[in-house]
Amino acid sequence: MKQFKEILPDIVHEITDNYKNSDLLLGKTDKPLPVRSSIIEILEDLRQLFFPGYFSAEHIDADNADYYTGQRLYMLHSKLKNQLTLALSYDKTDTVPSSDPEICQQAEDICYLFFQAVPTIQQLLLLDIQAAYDGDPAADSREQIIFSYPGFYAIFVYRIAHELYNLSVPFIPRIMTEHAHGKTGIDINAGADIGKYFFMDHGTGIVIGETTVIGDHVKLYQGVTLGALSTRGGQHLAGIKRHPTIEDRVTIYSNATILGGETVIGRESVIGGGAFITSSIPSNTRVSVTPPHLAIKNDKKMELSATEYIYEI
Repeated sequence: MKQFKEILPDIVHEITDNYKNSDLLLGKTDKPLPVRSSIIEILEDLRQLFFPGYFSAEHIDADNADYYTGQRLYMLHSKLKNQLTLALSYDKTDTVPSSDPEICQQAEDICYLFFQAVPTIQQLLLLDIQAAYDGDPAADSREQIIFSYPGFYAIFVYRIAHELYNLSVPFIPRIMTEHAHGKTGIDINAGADIGKYFFMDHGTGIVIGETTVIGDHVKLYQGVTLGALSTRGGQHLAGIKRHPTIEDRVTIYSNATILGGETVIGRESVIGGGAFITSSIPSNTRVSVTPPHLAIKNDKKMELSATEYIYEI
């Protein structure tokens, strides 16, 4: 068998040929992509801005809150604008550098609108915290939810990414939500429209598609999928509503699957665990799955003989 150094030149040649023959592997060599680690850093900075008493190493009180907030916002503006210029420039089909005055002004305009929305995002998150506390008897405190609930982290990231998505920012919203997906196991597309007082109990395995609409006071349990009936149309389906609408005050229990852009779950309804739904459900409806019979056979020798039990669950 040959030594690695003997085959190294051939491997290098084959890989560089792949670079040359693909318009994807090197990206656009004249324009850099946004930096994923910097975008994640922006998320952490925003978390410190929203919840300074929890994630900031600095002591914040009523006396220095204005200074702290102003300093954070100034720093965040610089970081976000830099990543926006990279994303906007790269997204252009023609060769436009990130230093182009038009790109810089577009990035500045997005920053203006985004930071204007930050107080509202913070208020929505406070309602999400309250929803989690009111809806989970295992929550010892609202502080515990901020510190440790993966569902809350996922909705925190989503609400930021959604604002940028609505401002037509390329790359960055998806980078943010996929970071949260990897960290929590909860997949919320930035395009989904989620109302106030939203809670995901446990959360692991929840999938919420791009064109999903969720009303106020909605509660989801682990494993819920709000998806499309079919994606075989690929890019031809882009921009078409293909995910369900969940109206106000709906509860959806674990592992329920609800599919289709025309599917509407009416307000005040409850969807039982394991349900598979592809058509609309009226308001004030309870949907449940007929439970299977559970057979338990005890083969251990007891006092007399093995016994078979049949339970209905």
